[in-house]
Amino acid sequence: MKISRVLTLFILFCGLAASALAAGDPQDAEGSRDPALFNRMPHYHIYAYENKEFDRHEFETSPSKTESVEGSYNRVIYYPDDSIGGKLPSPVQIVRNYVNAVKAVGGKLLYEYEDGGSEIADMKVAKDGAETWVRVQAAANGIYEVNIIEKQVMEQAVKADANSLLSGIRASGKAAVYGIYFGTGSTVIKPGSEAALREIAKLLRLDPSLRLYVVGHTDNVGGYVANWKLSSGRAAAVVKALTGEYGIAPKRLKPAGVGPLCPADTNLTDAGRAKNRRVELVAM
Repeated sequence: MKISRVLTLFILFCGLAASALAAGDPQDAEGSRDPALFNRMPHYHIYAYENKEFDRHEFETSPSKTESVEGSYNRVIYYPDDSIGGKLPSPVQIVRNYVNAVKAVGGKLLYEYEDGGSEIADMKVAKDGAETWVRVQAAANGIYEVNIIEKQVMEQAVKADANSLLSGIRASGKAAVYGIYFGTGSTVIKPGSEAALREIAKLLRLDPSLRLYVVGHTDNVGGYVANWKLSSGRAAAVVKALTGEYGIAPKRLKPAGVGPLCPADTNLTDAGRAKNRRVELVAM
């Protein structure tokens, strides 16, 4: 369950009256709303709003390090109402409200800095195995922006079918297969993997002369030896399923494992590690 559905969080407004909070302001951009994680500063309306099911955002975690986080993305830009007059909150005041709110629910400030008169803070809330990453950027003119990523691995919508697998093998000698699922540290194929296994079997029937190495790959979490054994065991499990349940001749398949040695993407992010945990079909 996403953090935004289970957390009820109110900004600490430095003594300002709660009755001044704006919600559903008629000046708000059409279709916009406050992020579920936060209220807004008082006497503010939403000038621009963006929500995407899946996207990426860069967060600063130190003066010299950034982290690219992927997941559900929400961006809100707030403008002060005319009624605020000359009493604009400072950039530090705006950012500090959000930092305090994040800390109030067990989150933490990752890095805060000033850039060209704007105050910027990157934060993270981790709870129940889920992560919400937040950036707040406030300018001297009172305008501020909130970027939120509810971290997740994208649900794979595009699955490789037999024809595309065959095209990949003919073009490059190999094809990656996603959609064969294992538990953490396990070589047992999980339910939900049948569609991918059927496509591999179909691929082998499309080209009766084709013989394949079934190669298991892992991310780099854990030791090399353990990952090599894990990738080898998973490859063997796929071969066993294809020969035992889908009628493929054993002589056409040979399992192998390479552990973390051939990553398809970076191991520095969850999304990259998910891409690295795969099975590849390599022509003999």
